Amino acid sequence: MTPGDMLFIDHLKELRNRLLKIIVITIAIMVVCTVFGIQLVTVGGHSFYFLVPTVYNNIASQVTLFLSDNLVPPQVELIQTAPGQALYAQIYVAILLSISCAVPLIAREILAFISPAMSITSKRRAILTIILPTAALFFAGVLFSFYLAIPITLTFLYQYGQSIGVLTFLNISDFINFILQFFIAFGISFQLPLIMFFLSYSGLVGLKFWIKNFKFALLIIIVFGAVITPDGSGITMWFISVPMLALYLIGIFLIRLRIQDSNN
Repeated sequence: MTPGDMLFIDHLKELRNRLLKIIVITIAIMVVCTVFGIQLVTVGGHSFYFLVPTVYNNIASQVTLFLSDNLVPPQVELIQTAPGQALYAQIYVAILLSISCAVPLIAREILAFISPAMSITSKRRAILTIILPTAALFFAGVLFSFYLAIPITLTFLYQYGQSIGVLTFLNISDFINFILQFFIAFGISFQLPLIMFFLSYSGLVGLKFWIKNFKFALLIIIVFGAVITPDGSGITMWFISVPMLALYLIGIFLIRLRIQDSNN
């Protein structure tokens, strides 16, 4: 076995150890979300928030209740139609929380893995131009879906039933799946300007490519919105397609701005 082979094996071992670290910590966060709850505890006349062991009022259930209170349209009842649906919904929420909390750790481990081949300046540039923008855009997509896309979509869809006096019920499992798919869809779609910027920055494509192929990008965006939305109404896909189209135009603007800066 040559020294080069040993070096390659060492890299694989380091990568394995970092992946195991990410998995273990992610699972640990998920366990905390399902075993502990955040409760107000009074000690000596002073009130503090503590993590308290609990079965029912855990962090996952508290987040589920928060989502239902803020996203379920008025006059829509959230129900459980089979045993265990509420439990499964909380597990899904715990998984989402654990992955979201682990994002900084994942970014740190990736940077730590490639950092030996990078200078200090390159490390700082990677943090500022890749890791931070990726995380910021992902959470911006989640916030956009929480405050705008999901409330508008659910209200729009359920107002049809309410307009003819039909009682509207929403299954807890369907509700959580709907919410999580929107969070993931918008978190991913909000990466579009960053992807466009780095493809142009690397020299693979230029500004003219994005402008010339706008109509094809529009078609791909519409298909993507249709595939990734959690219902087949043909309406909710536009709540993803329209923001993605705006993000595409923002990407073109950022590329044009970088070209102007480089020319100056």
